[in-house]
Amino acid sequence: MGVSVDEFLTLLARLPEVEQSFGGEWVSLKVDGKGFGYMWEKTRTVGLKQPIEEQIALVSERPEVFEVQFTAGRFGWVVVKLDKIEADELFELVTEAWLLTAPRDLVEAHEPELLP
Repeated sequence: MGVSVDEFLTLLARLPEVEQSFGGEWVSLKVDGKGFGYMWEKTRTVGLKQPIEEQIALVSERPEVFEVQFTAGRFGWVVVKLDKIEADELFELVTEAWLLTAPRDLVEAHEPELLP
């Protein structure tokens, strides 16, 4: 179990038009200039945008894998511990974060290939 940083970056490459920028100790993940996640290689964690309801559910059901990062408006960001999650589940969460952030035309163009 667990996902390496390199495996996470490979998953990320499956999403269209993801921009990565380095902000010191983290990598910011954006689509169309808007943030949907962060990666901290040093701590082997990823922060992802989620609906608040999903943030609450993830953290309450599996606190060993997820923790609250912060909330902003109707979104709750979660920290994901890469060592404690399977790649398929992580890709679902990253895809959800991307879908919540990408412009509608980009989502419509790629949604069928991203959803199971």
